[in-house]
Amino acid sequence: MLYRDAPTVEVSTLIEGATVDQVWDLVTDITLPTRAAGELESTEWVGDPGVAVGARFRGTNTAEHLGTWVGECEITEVDPGRRWVWQVGPAAGGDPWATWAFEVEPSSKGTIVRQWARLGPGPSRLSEFIQANPAKESRLITHRLTDWRNAMQANLDLIRTTLT
Repeated sequence: MLYRDAPTVEVSTLIEGATVDQVWDLVTDITLPTRAAGELESTEWVGDPGVAVGARFRGTNTAEHLGTWVGECEITEVDPGRRWVWQVGPAAGGDPWATWAFEVEPSSKGTIVRQWARLGPGPSRLSEFIQANPAKESRLITHRLTDWRNAMQANLDLIRTTLT
């Protein structure tokens, strides 16, 4: 697995008895992940709040081997009630460090919620570690994606707990 290939991780679950609107309200709350297990500690809107293309927010993260950093995020896609996507990374038009998304869809039993994230392709703290340790690239990426998967699962578990 190589960083340049922009590896992706995804989790999904059915929230039984929940409506799309109920789930959408939660997944569009940028503070949701700060209330679940994971590295995101705080978020704040930069400019006008709200999930809309071009809207920006900032997230402060702490991870054991990467330290603490602030990611500037920009929302790049919104399909209301269905999907929103944001990129983390340079504000100067460079490639993002990562791309994240939430997606929701109706089900006969409730609502399916999905969260996914893609590494890169822009330079990041992880890519710096990889450059310093190229023989460990696959292992570093696997570890990072496992951390992300665990945090995303915690987000979906929090949504389920909140709505059931």
